[in-house]
Parts: sequence; structure tokens; C-alpha cells
Amino acid sequence: MTDILSFFLETYESSRERFRNYLSTVQAKWSGAKPFQHKLQGDEDLTIDWIYSDATETNQKVFILTTGEHGVEGYVGSAMMQRFIEVHMPKLDPRNTGILLVHAINPWGMKHHRRGNRDNIDLNRTFLYNVHHDPAFNPEYDKIARFLNPGTKVTNLLLDNIGYTLQLFWHIALMGMNNFRYALLLGQYRHPKGLYYGGTERPEETQVIMDLYRQMMSSYEQILHLDMHTGYGPRYQMSLVNSALDKGSSDYFVKRFNYPLVVAATADEFYAIRGDMVDYEYALWQNEFPEKRFFATAFEFGTLGDTMYGLFQSPRVMIHENRAYWHGAKTKSLLARAKRGFEELFNPSASDWKEKAVKDADQAFEGILRAEGYIS
Repeated sequence: MTDILSFFLETYESSRERFRNYLSTVQAKWSGAKPFQHKLQGDEDLTIDWIYSDATETNQKVFILTTGEHGVEGYVGSAMMQRFIEVHMPKLDPRNTGILLVHAINPWGMKHHRRGNRDNIDLNRTFLYNVHHDPAFNPEYDKIARFLNPGTKVTNLLLDNIGYTLQLFWHIALMGMNNFRYALLLGQYRHPKGLYYGGTERPEETQVIMDLYRQMMSSYEQILHLDMHTGYGPRYQMSLVNSALDKGSSDYFVKRFNYPLVVAATADEFYAIRGDMVDYEYALWQNEFPEKRFFATAFEFGTLGDTMYGLFQSPRVMIHENRAYWHGAKTKSLLARAKRGFEELFNPSASDWKEKAVKDADQAFEGILRAEGYIS
């Protein structure tokens, strides 16, 4: 019996080593598979790694699996990569199907257990088809910026939590819950130490991945991409999060994929995002490769849940960690608690959560691969 818990590793280095060791397994089906890497600028040994192969006979279809766009989420993504390679990859037909597996789009964030890259940039706010980082974009964020990043060190959790609660209710009363979440999650380009910061220019990580997607769309008639994420949604039911640019309804995809929970990345169904990676792919496809067949979605493994508790706790945990990262904490214990809470938000430790996450991934892999004609 497979030990599911062994899929979940604890360090970027061990995850990367495991990924590199997949090469021989991939080569057993795709003899031409090769490893590639892009080393990030700087002194640290940080690389975006990928394994790629053309189809062995005709490049008709390509399957793409990506992980770690939000660094700390890469640990669950790494586990799902392991599961895919063991259980689902053997079902693909290498004669007409190419494969692209990408480990840790954001290696700095994965190594340091943060969501953004070394410049605090949320890469999923940087995939803009038409590059325009308007500093005045999302002005509503300015109203909550001080609340999200108070600019002082963490000194007392009880007082901080009381202050957080009072301020949260104040902002929600002024803005409304929907407007508050919209302003918070949409993305912003003028607060470099703030949450969901999209930077002022395209990061190197983003450019590397954009180039790969363009290469795949140029080379194949059908492209299927699955991207791994954690954080939002029900705790024990992974969500498939489709692009807001996909014309199919969520109900349609529930039936098509035989999967119970599908949402669109809109304010009504999930939350709206500017600079989303899958949205970029849809824009690239629609504008430059409309004759191709394309589908992409994100696996979103919920952690705190979509109850009022989860909606309340998630921003608190992110604010607490971000504040401690930038401004420090009074004690090592306070710093450790901030980091631990953040880790649980994106990489839960509970074994039952991990087992259910793998079970949901299996159902989604199977349903999508079958519906898209990659397996029979």
C-alpha cells in the first residue's frame, strides 16, 4: 500500500532532488525526455526545474503540470506531482502526447516558506498579457493597506488579535464584505511590503514560465495544463478553479469532469485576480493560437475552510506572518507562532487532510484526462 504521507516533504532541496530523480521514470515512456533548469539571479542555489519531452511520434497533445507558483504551496504541489507520476502518467500515450513537468515556479518562496518571491512579489499577480503595472490600480487597497501591514513588530498576540478583529469589522462595515475581499485579493502594485503585491516589472520567474507556455502552444494542437495551489475553499474538498476567461459554466465542468466542485476565478464564485497565470494562458491562446485546443485549471486545496472562521482567520494569519517577516517579533516564540500559523494555511500537517487531498487529486486527474481525451 502506498504511503501517502511520504509524498509530503519538508524542504525545497529534498523536493527538488526527488523531482530531478523522476527523469529516469519519465524516460522509460519518453526516451527523449531531458531535464532543464533556470537558476535565479543571486547567490542562493535556487532553480526552476522542468522535465520535457516531445511526443515520440507526432506532437498532437501536450500535458503540463506545474507547482509552487506561490512558494510555500509547492510542498503540497510536490506531493501531487509524485502522485501524478506514479498513478496517472503511466496511462498517457507517449506516441502522440508530449509532457512538461515543472517544479517550483517560485523556488525562493518554497525554500523560505513564503508565498511571494524574494522581492515579496506574488507571481500570480504578474502574468499580464499586456504589461501595464498601473500604480493607481485597485485604489481600494490603499484604504486597508495600513491595516494589512501596520509597520510595527509583533509584540503581543492577544492584543494584536483583538486589534485585528476590531479593525476587520470596521473595514467590512465601511466597505462591505465583498468589496473588502475584492480589494484585498485582486492584486496591487504600489505597496512593496504589502500582501498580493505584483511588482513594477515582470519578474524573471514569470518570464521563464511565459516562454514555456508559448513554446507548448506553438508546438502542439492540443494543450492541457493543471496547476497546483493551496489555501482557499473547503478544507476537505479540493476546488477546480477555472479561468474567468473560459466560456464554459462551472456546472458544465462539474458534469464534464465528473468532479463535484468547480468554480470560476471571479468575484462571484471564488475571487477576482489581476495577473493570474491561467488567465495569461487563455489570453495567449485566444489572441495568438485560437486554432488550437486548450484547457487549463488550478487545483486549489482548501485548508482553513470556507466557513466564517476560515474567512476570518486567513487574512489574520497572512497579516501576522507578513508583519513578523518585515518588522520582526518581540520574542522567538512569537516569530515561530507566526510562521507556524502561516505554514498551516498553505501546507497543513494533518494526515487526514493530506490523504483526502490526494484522493481529490486522483478524482480530478482521472476526470480531466479522460474528458480531454488524454486517457481512455
